[in-house]
Amino acid sequence: MREIQMVDLKAQYESIRPEIDSAIKSVLESTAFIKGPDVKLFEEELQEYMGVSHVISCANGTDALHLAMMVLDLKPGDEVITTDFTFIATIEVVALLGLKPVIVDPEPGTFNISVEEIKKAITSKTKAIVPVHLFGQCADMESIMALAKEHNLLIIEDAAQATGTDYHFKDGTTKKAGTIGHIGTTSFFPSKNLGCYGDGGALYTNDEAIARKLRSIANHGMKVRYHYDNIGVNSRLDTIQAAVLRVKLKHLSRFNEARKKVADAYDKAFANCSSVTIPERATYSSHIFHQYTIKVKDGKRDGLKNFLESKDIPSMVYYPGPLHLQNAYGYLGYKEQDLPVTTSLCKEVLSLPMHPNMEKEQLDYIIHNVLDFFQ
Repeated sequence: MREIQMVDLKAQYESIRPEIDSAIKSVLESTAFIKGPDVKLFEEELQEYMGVSHVISCANGTDALHLAMMVLDLKPGDEVITTDFTFIATIEVVALLGLKPVIVDPEPGTFNISVEEIKKAITSKTKAIVPVHLFGQCADMESIMALAKEHNLLIIEDAAQATGTDYHFKDGTTKKAGTIGHIGTTSFFPSKNLGCYGDGGALYTNDEAIARKLRSIANHGMKVRYHYDNIGVNSRLDTIQAAVLRVKLKHLSRFNEARKKVADAYDKAFANCSSVTIPERATYSSHIFHQYTIKVKDGKRDGLKNFLESKDIPSMVYYPGPLHLQNAYGYLGYKEQDLPVTTSLCKEVLSLPMHPNMEKEQLDYIIHNVLDFFQ
């Protein structure tokens, strides 16, 4: 049996090696390493896949969030509501811009930001909400957009873990995660469902003026070379990464379907295990399983993790500590009991190996050992 990985990037590469090698070689031969043709072509192809008017590529997912907040002209002291249960980048950029992160609990089932908690957190200083589409399924965007309309708020979607996820509106229409709010952001970190071979990111918008300004800000504030209309940064997707992403985008739907089959097998295997809660699937969203995250009851999470490690099965805790208790954000004044759902989740969640190249023998071995632990 092949060694089990949380995300088997080598197996994925081997499955598309000729296409990847050819794409990289083409860039090397062209020497167009920055802003080469593949960058524009990738943006156009991703636009078509996402069904959005504009894709603006950038250097990484954190930059994408940073750029989104810069372009929306948020001012120091403005409040930005987001979830406690996410990667640090989501609130990091809020703090860097002198904005005030307002952190709320997620839903305990879907792990995504709670609409009810958002409602409680809105004040006269609230200017934006950053819903995170965690682990591969959407937050309740229809309800969040209704709140935004009611209170005149901006919505920045953090869709870094949900490239390819579909949101289903009550009227029967469907949109991709990241294309519903005013701006969507994503990451192409190698382990993502659509990942490159280094760092990369992108923003989505249907607003022409926002798109133009984003392109300028991401390129030192330039619209015309050496003429600076905006205060900007240097955030570019390099051509080799764009070439890799062009290849992987062609296979993304197939890869996501393979992930769903792994998740279905996990669901079926653990459905009757009283010590494990399988991931809740929202009715309004598809799920592409960037992570397959269970909840382990009765304080047995760490024991299971250690047991799996002894069997050469990797697992990960996403996330081991709530954002509201991180030292860097102590100035916000939160106490442990302020966000009880996140505090509880951080003690229970465990992500199992999840990738599109999982072999049946590997999957059966993981399932057998998880169940064996609880015998």
